Amino acid sequence: MSSPLIAELDMKEFCQVTEMPAAFVTEIVGHGILEPQGQRPDDWLFDADALAVARLAIKLQHDLELEWEGVALALDLLTEVDRLRAENFMLKQRLGRFLLD
Repeated sequence: MSSPLIAELDMKEFCQVTEMPAAFVTEIVGHGILEPQGQRPDDWLFDADALAVARLAIKLQHDLELEWEGVALALDLLTEVDRLRAENFMLKQRLGRFLLD
């Protein structure tokens, strides 16, 4: 029997799962790294994507000893690299079809 998927976590649950203090979560939300639903920390809800981003942000901050501003920039750059890779893949597929004709 499989367990149900977690759709959203509140602030307390998110802090427990990520092992981050609420002050860290508030700080990285302030830097735009995470964008929870809700207006105030007590109302914030985080989805599975936010959980993945938080884990990557923590890894970048720890491994590269970056400030949160640097983590935000690194995440933006990684997102852009992923977008460019997907675009490159799509263009290679189109080119391959053109060359086969």
